[in-house]
Amino acid sequence: MDVTKPTSIMCITGQSDTHLTDIQNHRLHSAIISDFLALQSAAQKAGFNLTIASSFRDFERQSIIWNNKFLGIRPVYNKQQKVVDLTKLNDVDKCIAIMLYSALPGASRHHLGTDLDVFDKAAVSDDYKLQLTPDEYLQGGPFAPLSNWLDTNLVKFGFYRPYQHDLGGVAPELWHISHIKQSQLLVNKLSEQVLFECIKNSELQGKQAILDNLPAIYKRFVTNVSPHLKEG
Repeated sequence: MDVTKPTSIMCITGQSDTHLTDIQNHRLHSAIISDFLALQSAAQKAGFNLTIASSFRDFERQSIIWNNKFLGIRPVYNKQQKVVDLTKLNDVDKCIAIMLYSALPGASRHHLGTDLDVFDKAAVSDDYKLQLTPDEYLQGGPFAPLSNWLDTNLVKFGFYRPYQHDLGGVAPELWHISHIKQSQLLVNKLSEQVLFECIKNSELQGKQAILDNLPAIYKRFVTNVSPHLKEG
């Protein structure tokens, strides 16, 4: 770790985990634990086993995901859940295709520890292979009832969905919830310059294309999130 950088910056770019607490085989920001447990308890009373599918991911892990997708080792999907042929795209278009569902390392909300992906474990069998795809959460999907419950209850416990709507950036992710107050405190510390320095010093595939187009990428895929609604 570069100790010359403020801890808060290291936390928001996924290069530090000092802000996290272990919970249910995952790690969340220490400040959101009580609110999450309250949400989980309320969900249980409503008949759901609200379970964490994914929580904190550090910069290194997000970089592995990114690089594997850029290199074609892992598939990249479009909004129709069809595999994208990256061989036909230039570097910046490859990056845009990836960012539809996978955040740019250094700018992933999963770095914050305030964001997590959830599902209803009681709605599927133990051997169910979770996909985290829209059809699982929309009408007819196994997690649609939980999704509908979250629509009306998330804000009561201080959470919202930053990717609830299609705003032309990250595709809607109904499984992704975020702690309103704590995520905003951290997101407010992120900037184009912070992200630029983080990526410049990385080994990301497509790095030059990212840096050359960072202002547009930042506006479209980092700050372009759904607003949270106030309770009541």
